[in-house]
Amino acid sequence: MATAANLLVVAAEIAIGIYAGSLALVGDALHNLTDVAALIIALFAVRLERRTPTREKSFGYQRAGILAAFVNSALLLAFTFFLFREAWSRLQHPQEVETTAMLAMAAVALLVNAATAFSIHHESREDVNVRGAFVHMIGDAVSSAGIIVAAILIRFTGNPIWDAGVTMLIALLILWSSYGVLRESMNLLLEGTPAGIDPTAVTTSLGKIDGILGVHHLHIWALGPSSPALSCHIMVGDVPVKNTAGLLDEITTMLSHDYRIAHATIQFEFAECAADDPYCTPFARRKS
Repeated sequence: MATAANLLVVAAEIAIGIYAGSLALVGDALHNLTDVAALIIALFAVRLERRTPTREKSFGYQRAGILAAFVNSALLLAFTFFLFREAWSRLQHPQEVETTAMLAMAAVALLVNAATAFSIHHESREDVNVRGAFVHMIGDAVSSAGIIVAAILIRFTGNPIWDAGVTMLIALLILWSSYGVLRESMNLLLEGTPAGIDPTAVTTSLGKIDGILGVHHLHIWALGPSSPALSCHIMVGDVPVKNTAGLLDEITTMLSHDYRIAHATIQFEFAECAADDPYCTPFARRKS
């Protein structure tokens, strides 16, 4: 539904933007067109994420959402360069703008984009893929508001330069909003630690559990947009193997409750941290 609504806005904005001579309106239409692509890519990625794992893809297609977020944000960044170039040309050669049509179309676009952003806001909190589409929608809503301001300024001042000026502000806004999603998605694609999880804090939490003498080879990454995973070696000293069952339950419960890490691979080592091991964090000895 959001995709269909945005396609209608694109067609209307291009037609009215050309009629009114507004670069900001045409630029917003092209931005809306990238939103349509963003919504389609996000929807396709969500469907892929729901596919069941196979023998070849044991984790399924969970990372499809991260890849979609990366593509969407990269498209937005590329689009800003086009807007800057066109706005600079318009600043050098101002053109008359029909403000009435520009104002009416921008108001309709603002309502559609705001409604679309609101409809996916909840899902965007947990999924970087949906967040990428959400950023597109918010960017469009603010762009439309900027066009309304530009139309009012042109009408009262009679100076069409406001059209190009607002276009540049829109491009800066898109650049700022899309960079965060691009950085986060690139970090996850490179197996980086997901935003909101501090490896040092996780290590400290593990150190508070009785029976753990140290931890090393701690790795935290993301299987999907909202599926953080962890693997590590837990040093337990010279204890019976049967003692590790309860310890494993305590570790996984803590990771799930405190850090939303539901997929954890734990390897117990029946020793203590070696003095010359720079990757092992020792803890004070506790009674297990």
